[in-house]
Amino acid sequence: MTDQSEEFDAPDDDLAERLADVDEGLAEQRAAALRSGLADYELDEDDLDVLEISEEGEEGIRYLPALPVIAIVGRPNVGKSALVNRILGRREAVVEDTPGVTRDRVAYKGEWLDRRFTLVDTGGWEPDAKGIDASVAAQAEVAIDLADVVLFVVDATVGATSTDEHVVRLLRKTKRPVFLLANKVDDARQESEAAALWNLGLGEPYPVSALHGRGVADMLEAVFKVLPQVSAIAKDEFGGPRRVAILGRPNVGKSSLLNKAAGEERVVVNELAGTTRDPVDEQIELGGKIWRFVDTAGIRRRVHLQQGADFYASLRTQAALEKAEVAVVLLDVSQPLSEQDVRIIDLVLESGRALVLAFNKWDLLDDDRRRYLEREIEQDLHHVAWAPRVNISARTGRHLEKLVPALELALESWDTRIATGKFNAFLTELTQEHPHPVRGGKQPRILFGTQAASRPPTFVLFTTGFLDPGYRRFIMRRLREIYGFQGSPIVINMRVRERRQR
Repeated sequence: MTDQSEEFDAPDDDLAERLADVDEGLAEQRAAALRSGLADYELDEDDLDVLEISEEGEEGIRYLPALPVIAIVGRPNVGKSALVNRILGRREAVVEDTPGVTRDRVAYKGEWLDRRFTLVDTGGWEPDAKGIDASVAAQAEVAIDLADVVLFVVDATVGATSTDEHVVRLLRKTKRPVFLLANKVDDARQESEAAALWNLGLGEPYPVSALHGRGVADMLEAVFKVLPQVSAIAKDEFGGPRRVAILGRPNVGKSSLLNKAAGEERVVVNELAGTTRDPVDEQIELGGKIWRFVDTAGIRRRVHLQQGADFYASLRTQAALEKAEVAVVLLDVSQPLSEQDVRIIDLVLESGRALVLAFNKWDLLDDDRRRYLEREIEQDLHHVAWAPRVNISARTGRHLEKLVPALELALESWDTRIATGKFNAFLTELTQEHPHPVRGGKQPRILFGTQAASRPPTFVLFTTGFLDPGYRRFIMRRLREIYGFQGSPIVINMRVRERRQR
């Protein structure tokens, strides 16, 4: 199928040369004029945060402090999502009486008494996964690992169940502050039911009612006494050696790669697929630099169809990816590329991490297989043609040194920031040369653009209407042509705004 963005293509032009000739001072003045023009449009608080970042410029750029994270965990149907809505003061999370409505970890921005924070709602119910207790505990561990404070919710009207006790065993191992919430205590008569939860061994239970709001303010007051102003987890997220997650299907050579890079038998290697269960963290020296490599469990199939240890290992792999800065996806060249390989790459893209493709077992490749491989890469991996490719042999260590320049290139792109003036000059030239098509009698315009963040490069476009997906892909492709971004995903967000009523 033809890419929609092809309709915006044109013969090669001198856009890059014209942008190079743009005077930076003049570009900043034009960007400031475009920025002031937004005063005529309806803007919310998040818009102002984005614009505040853009005013810092390329050299003086600062990041907004990492918001502290509160995770809500518990078994299905205890009222976690209802509590999320109560704390946020708005209906964000879907709430039903049916257990298992929430299936993913979902983060929301919240504010309470001028304190801003991130609230994470967790699920755990997977009807196709055997062993619901293991599923809930696995989800809880991922959420706990990425949070500053944990709220453990128990249904006071039911009391502690075996599933609750399973999660408690997990919570006792963590160094995070844990608050035990006895939910569904709608009046004073039910507080005795909350008191019965002392026997869980997590300290005093806080009686709350997510439905009526009873006790929530007292609970939050206690939480915010221990919640840091800036997330201790996110603050350390990118400190020290650059973190590299090794991902791939089972038995593609991830553990062999880690062992060869470390120069020792750090992890067990066996022909039996799925030997690695938990992420293995190792600090190694490669190419004259210190790196932190994480060998992860192979991702077999869709998480919700996995059982037991496989389900648990996949969730731990996803948590390791979220903590990494760049992912090396290992592909076995001796076998045809599969849908599973593509899905793992897409997982990296969804996480926003930098990407390097490592084609392993290259020493086993013959001429016939090489021809088929090139065709498979062209067909299945065209959407990540921008990712650096390295041909290696993890078993012998062949060409392992080529991995370092690829990692450095991907991370440099991941860290890249384009000054607001340059970015708006780019948008102006682009839209003049290739304006957005008229849709339904209207032609959306880009009012102003800024790079709101790096890691990954995230751009925000203030527009008068919705931009076609094909046009956004066209902008993304031109960004890559001019500024590189090799090895890094690019995120383009839109904020459609209307003029203020006069």
